[in-house]
Amino acid sequence: MTTGMASSTAPKPPLSKPIMARIAYLGLGVMGAPMARHLIAAGHHVTVYNRTAEKARAWVAEHGGSHAPTPAAAAGNADVVISCVGADKDLEEVTLGADGAFRNMRPGTLFIDHTTVSARIARHLAEEGRARDILCLDAPVSGGQAGAENGQLAIMCGGTEIAFASAEPIMRAYGARIVHIGPDGHGQLTKMANQIAIANAVQGVAESLHFATEAGLDTDKVLDAISGGSAQSWQMVNRWKTMSEGSFDFGFAVEWMRKDLGLTLDEARRNGAKLPVTALLDQFYADIVAMGGSRQDTSSLIRRLTGK
Repeated sequence: MTTGMASSTAPKPPLSKPIMARIAYLGLGVMGAPMARHLIAAGHHVTVYNRTAEKARAWVAEHGGSHAPTPAAAAGNADVVISCVGADKDLEEVTLGADGAFRNMRPGTLFIDHTTVSARIARHLAEEGRARDILCLDAPVSGGQAGAENGQLAIMCGGTEIAFASAEPIMRAYGARIVHIGPDGHGQLTKMANQIAIANAVQGVAESLHFATEAGLDTDKVLDAISGGSAQSWQMVNRWKTMSEGSFDFGFAVEWMRKDLGLTLDEARRNGAKLPVTALLDQFYADIVAMGGSRQDTSSLIRRLTGK
């Protein structure tokens, strides 16, 4: 299909029930690889693309399906194209680049993006999709590597009703909570709200644990006492003990949180939202990077307080 030329073919009707689909999956990182595996388990035929071709070949050898040398090649015969890559520039490359998927997608194909990116690029891809009769959904996820491995992700979606209705049966393979928030870009904006809440919760748990430790309290008993009341949070229940043990190898890395908070603060500057604590936490995470913790998970925020 010629780039930028609209087709007169109408979009396909929504996929109203889980059926076997031909899916191109772009990106086999810590999130994408298990999500693609769940699609295979659900009975779909999956063709994978990864920037490192050897990783794609190894994934196919272990899980089945097939691999393609470029996003365009992966997408050429697909009913659904799904991406989960790194950042705006990576997403633009795999969709609109010289070998991008959009250049080879047929009218009526569904495109689902699970990357956490700016709302700007989500809206731009939706516009490009409309010019090609492609259904687009921005659908970032939350739940970390464990959620992807266990098929228990929360998925926040932006796009048209028909795009969401088409995508929801496919995403059931790895999504436990799937919510259509609103139009193009609203999935990404919701992910920003999600990251604000997470970053603030992690800092609260870190300070609480640090205080309890310095006060000479039995931190296991403190957790038992306060995790059943209004102080309770996912971060407290799942990260209090690992923080106290100095264990920070649980998936979502500090460098990725910094990327997400950067997107959030940029958007806040545009929409006028005041995020003073979030801006401070972004600097706290910068301190963790300076301490050599860029690949540690976000609960490593406590290292600023302990100096360890």
